[in-house]
Amino acid sequence: MPKPLDRRRFLEKSAAAGSAFSLLASTGRAEKRVTANDTLVVAVVGVNGRGRAHAQGYAQQEGAEVAYICDVDEWVIPRAIEQTAKYQSRKPVGVRDFRKILDDQSIDIISIATPNHWHAPAAIMACAAGKHVYVEKPCSYSAEEGELLVQAARKYDRVVQMGNQRRSRAPVIEAIKKIHDGVIGNVLLANTWYNSRRGTIGIGKQVEVPKELDFDLWQGPAPARPYKDNLVPYNWHWHWHWGNGELGNNGIHALDLARWGLEVDYPTKVTSTGARIRFQDDQETPDTHSVAFHYGNRIVTWEGISWSPYGPGGSQFGIVFHGDEGTMELDDSGYRIFDMKNKEVENVRGRGGDAEHYANFLDSIRKQRRPSADIEGGHKSTLLCHLGNIAQRADRHLQTDPKNGHILNDAEAQKMWGRDEYREGFDPRAFV
Repeated sequence: MPKPLDRRRFLEKSAAAGSAFSLLASTGRAEKRVTANDTLVVAVVGVNGRGRAHAQGYAQQEGAEVAYICDVDEWVIPRAIEQTAKYQSRKPVGVRDFRKILDDQSIDIISIATPNHWHAPAAIMACAAGKHVYVEKPCSYSAEEGELLVQAARKYDRVVQMGNQRRSRAPVIEAIKKIHDGVIGNVLLANTWYNSRRGTIGIGKQVEVPKELDFDLWQGPAPARPYKDNLVPYNWHWHWHWGNGELGNNGIHALDLARWGLEVDYPTKVTSTGARIRFQDDQETPDTHSVAFHYGNRIVTWEGISWSPYGPGGSQFGIVFHGDEGTMELDDSGYRIFDMKNKEVENVRGRGGDAEHYANFLDSIRKQRRPSADIEGGHKSTLLCHLGNIAQRADRHLQTDPKNGHILNDAEAQKMWGRDEYREGFDPRAFV
C-alpha cells in the first residue's frame, strides 16, 4: 500500500530555509552557474499539444533558447522544431527519449508537457540531473508524487515552477492583492468552475501501435497496458491509470486561485459527488463533478461539467470570492467587484498570456529565488485535485490533516495516495 510520507520526514526533506536558498545542488555533477547575462538553454519534453506553446514561448523570451525538442511520437517532432525555429537562430535537435539529454551540461532547463503520469517522474529525474524545471499542471499524477517532487526540488536546490500561469498575470495578481487587502471583507467562500463541450471518446479497440509512436516509453512509469486506438494523444486524461480527469486537467487552475485568494493550504474535509452521465464510452473519470474543500470556517468548491459549455454568468471558467462585505468575480478577462446590494463597483478588464509566466521562471533562475508558482504551492493546489478524485472514487467524504493534507482514518482511501508499483527504472522514489 502506498503510504503518505511521515510528516516530520517530509518537512525535513522539503524545507528550504529562505535565506539559505542557494541553488547549489549537491548532485555530484559539474554544475553550470547561471549569470544575469547568460542564455538559458531549454529542452522541451512532450510537444503533441501544450509543449509546442512551451517551445515557442521560450524561443521568444530574451536570453532563452530551445536546444532540444523531445517526444515519444516521432511524427510530431519535425513540426515542433520548425515552429520553434521561426523565433530563434538555432534550430532545435529532435530527441525521442529525454533521458538521453540529462547529462548534457549545456542544458539549464527541462520543460515538461507530457501526459500527467510522466510529470513528476520526469521533473524529479531532471532535478536530480541538476536542471531547473517547468512542469505542466497538475504537477503530479498522485499525491505521493507531489510530495516527492517538492523533496527533489529542495534536495537539489532547483527552481521548479508549475504551469499555473495565472499566478504571473497582472490582472490576477492585482485582484488577489485586493482580496488580501480586504476589498470585500473577510472572504469565507470561493466557488470555482470549469465548463466545456467535449464529445464522446468512444469504445477503443486494441490495434497495432503506430510505427512512429514509442508506446512503451509513452507509458514510462505506469505499469504497461495494451494500446487502444482512442487513447493517444489526449483521451488518456479520462483513464485513472494515466490521468486525473477534468479536475486535474482544468480544475487545478481555478482551485489554485481560490486557495491563493483565501490564503489556505491544506483542508480538513473533502467531499465529492459526480458521475459519467452524458456518454457511455471508455471514459472512467466523471464528466459531471462537484467537490467541496473545508478549511475550518472557509470553504472552496469546484464544479466541472464536460458536456455543457455554459458556466455561471456565461463564463466557461471562473472563481467567485464571497466576502462579508462584497463579492469578486474573477475570470480570464479580468475581475468585477460587487457590493452587498449586488451593485457593480469596479470592473477591470485585462487578459494575460503565458509570456509573463515563462519570464518569471527565467528571471527566478537568474536571481536565485522562488518563482511565482513555486512547486510547493503547486503541490498544495494539485493535492486538492487528488483528494477530490479520491473522495469520488471512495464514494465518501475524507477527513484530512490540516498540517499536510494526509487522509485520516481511512485505509481504503489511503491506498489511492500513490501508485502500488512503477515500471523498473521509472520509480521517482529512487531519485529523491
